[in-house]
Amino acid sequence: MKSYQETLSELLETIRVLVPNAGEIDEDTELVGSLGLDSMKVMNLLQEVEDRFDVSIPLNVLPDVRTVGDLARKIHQLLEEQ
Repeated sequence: MKSYQETLSELLETIRVLVPNAGEIDEDTELVGSLGLDSMKVMNLLQEVEDRFDVSIPLNVLPDVRTVGDLARKIHQLLEEQ
């Protein structure tokens, strides 16, 4: 089982690949506000995350996901439930 920090680290790597000019990204970085992700880029990110972590992220959780940390916690929760 991965720790939350390992999940966060892998998520940060994934985001840096998808948004190479984002600058500093951390747990408090907002996906839309700070990274400027539009709906298509958010969907691409979710697809990459699902492939990398082998989880399915329900779309109904997206309204509660604002920051990188929010997404990492949700991924970690889904991994624990497997």
